[in-house]
Amino acid sequence: MTTRAIGFGVGSLPRIARGEGSYLIDTAGRRYLDGSGGPAAFSIGHGNREVNAAIAAQLERVACAYRYLFSSEPLERITELILRKCGGDFGHVVFCSGGSEAVESALKIALQYWHAAGRSGKRRFIARERSYHGNSLGALSVSGFAERRRPFEGSLLDVSFVSAANAYRPAGGVALSELANHLAAELDERIRTLGAEQVAAFIIEPVVGAAGGVVPPPPGYLPAVRAVCDRHQVLLIADEVMCGSGRCGTWRALEPEAVVPDIMVVAKGLAGGYIPLGATIATRAIGDVIVAEQGAIMSGYTYSGHTAACAAGVAVQEIIERENLLERVRSNGPALRAALAQTLDRFEEVGDVRGRGYFIGIELVRDRATKAPFPADRAISHRIARRALENGLICYPCAGHVGEAMGDTLIIAPPYNASDAELSELIGKLTRSIEQELAP
Repeated sequence: MTTRAIGFGVGSLPRIARGEGSYLIDTAGRRYLDGSGGPAAFSIGHGNREVNAAIAAQLERVACAYRYLFSSEPLERITELILRKCGGDFGHVVFCSGGSEAVESALKIALQYWHAAGRSGKRRFIARERSYHGNSLGALSVSGFAERRRPFEGSLLDVSFVSAANAYRPAGGVALSELANHLAAELDERIRTLGAEQVAAFIIEPVVGAAGGVVPPPPGYLPAVRAVCDRHQVLLIADEVMCGSGRCGTWRALEPEAVVPDIMVVAKGLAGGYIPLGATIATRAIGDVIVAEQGAIMSGYTYSGHTAACAAGVAVQEIIERENLLERVRSNGPALRAALAQTLDRFEEVGDVRGRGYFIGIELVRDRATKAPFPADRAISHRIARRALENGLICYPCAGHVGEAMGDTLIIAPPYNASDAELSELIGKLTRSIEQELAP
C-alpha cells in the first residue's frame, strides 16, 4: 500500500516498516540509506537499542509527569547536559515538542524580557529573506519563505526582512570581501528606520537549512550582526533547529564564530527523532531579569519536559558524547564535502557544494557560469530526490530560493555515526541519481 506524497514528493510514498542504523526498510523489503537524516533530524540513525531501552525503561516507570506538578531525573539530566554544552552564558531552558514550538518560545521570551525590563515598546522582529523558522503562525511570520507563507498572509505578524546572507548569491552582487559589512549595514539601517526602541530581536539561522539549501554565513557576518544588535540593544535569536545539536560538528552552530546569542533554539537532532523534543535556551542575563520581575518564563505546553522524551534526549546525547561523534562530524565533514564536490564536478548543472560538518547543500543550476537557475516547473531537485529514493537513497530537496519560485538544492545530512562505507554508498547513489535525471 502507498500513500500520496505531501509537499516533497512526485507520485506516491512507500510504507515504512523498520529502521536499522543508517537505513530504513519499507514493507516491500527495500532498503534506503538515510542520506539526509530525514530533514536533518536523525543524528544517530534508526533503531538504536540503547535509546529504545532508555525510552522503554522510562515508560515502565512513568511516561510523562506534568511539569507544574513534578520534576524528573530525565528532565534534570537533559537540562544539565544542554547548559553544559552551551557554555556558561546560558542558564534557562524551556522544553517543547519540536522546532516550531521552540521558536515560538524564543519570540515570547524576547517579548517577555523587554516587558520585564520596562521597555514593552520593543515588540517588532527583524528576520532574513530565504529563512525558515517553523510552521506555527509566529514562527512562519519570521520566515522569509514565500511558498510556505502564501496561504497564511494577512494573519501573520508584521515582521521586517533584510537580505539573505548568501556568499554564492550575494545581495546586490556585493563582493565577498565586503558582504559581511554590507549586510551588517543593512541591518543597522533597518533598525534605525524602525526605531531601536521598537525592535525586540533579530532572528537568524546560523547555517540556513531548508529555505536556502544549507547556506553557511559569509566570513565575518555573524560577529558583525552581533555587534549591530548590541549597539541598538536588540536581542539576537539563533535558530539552530536544523543546524545545531552537533550537525555542523560543534554542539552550537555559532561556536566557530565565537558568537553567543541571547536566545537559541534546538530540536531535531536533540533527541535524534526517537521522540519529538525541542528546547529554547536563554542566557542568564535574559532569563534572570524575567524571573526576578515576573517569577517565571511564560512559555510552555502540556508536554513541555515530557519525561520519556527527555529520557530519549539524554540517551541520544550520551551516545554522541561517549562515541566522540561530534569530533567525527567535525573531522570527516570537510572530506565528505570535498568528495561530493569532486565527484559531482563533471555535472555542469552542479553550481555549488557547500556546508559545515554533516550538513551539506548541493545547488543545481541551468548554467554554472551565470548561476542561472532551472525553471521552477522543471522541479529538478524534487525529481532527483525521487530518483534517489528509487535508487535506495534518501536526500532532502529544496526549492524556491531564487526569486520566489526558482532555485534548486539538495541537502545531505547523514547520521553522525554513518560508516565510511555508507558515506561512499551515499556519494555513489547520489551521483547515479543526478546522472539519470540529467541524461538527455
